[in-house]
Amino acid sequence: MLTATTPPVSAATEPFPLADEPATQELHFLSLAGAHTVMTPGLAAVGPALADAYHQQRFLCVYGDAGVGKTFAVHTTARARFPDTHLLLRLGARPGPADLRAHLHHALKLKGAPPSDPAAADSLIRRALGTGPRIVVVDEADRMPDACFEYLRFLHDDLPGGLCVVLIAGQRGERALRAQQMLHTRTATWLNLRPLTRDQIHRTIPVLHPLWHTVQPEHLWSLDGRFAHGDLRRWALLTHHIQRALTTTGATRPDPSLVQDVVRRIDTSRRP
Repeated sequence: MLTATTPPVSAATEPFPLADEPATQELHFLSLAGAHTVMTPGLAAVGPALADAYHQQRFLCVYGDAGVGKTFAVHTTARARFPDTHLLLRLGARPGPADLRAHLHHALKLKGAPPSDPAAADSLIRRALGTGPRIVVVDEADRMPDACFEYLRFLHDDLPGGLCVVLIAGQRGERALRAQQMLHTRTATWLNLRPLTRDQIHRTIPVLHPLWHTVQPEHLWSLDGRFAHGDLRRWALLTHHIQRALTTTGATRPDPSLVQDVVRRIDTSRRP
């Protein structure tokens, strides 16, 4: 079992490259028009970690602050490297094993409604999962009760080749995941994704969206310190609102006064 974090800051100043396989627009926060898929340290770290967990058919735990791009990185990587094999489950608040069964039933595109009998539902799910290697991605996994973790353990141990399960949690959710004893022997990697550092802002944001191509690094640093705090979701939110302001005013690029006005209007809290 490995514990990893996003790589340390590089001394390089070159922009981060674009990903070989761009994410679809709907994967970006607010389906941000014009957004590019930047190979940030977080996205780069998910690639080998997911590949390792997939080939071993074991668990991968990905955690970090809200907005750092955990779900985006996992979903984008899974789509690019393992098309048609990953199932993304968003269970909502206080899920139980019945919710897991229902979400898996629909994600696997099984016919009809999920059976009310757990044994019958499990039989269909196990048969579908047994047709080949899969990746089951559970977002906000730290909200699951023990019974849901036990159900995922049951599926993993019951399938002859195992099952790759990616558990995504907030930074505070790491404790909830590590409290699950069954994960200690079934997890390939614990991966901590971090916000962008100051040195990574000017290597990321102008690549993320054309809106920022001509903005000087010192202005990007100032905006990040005041508003985004290394949070990619916050940068997407800001970009979205500036695009709307440009459309309203007829301006072609964001001047400092327009940007500051947008920040004042939307910066009611640190999180969107």
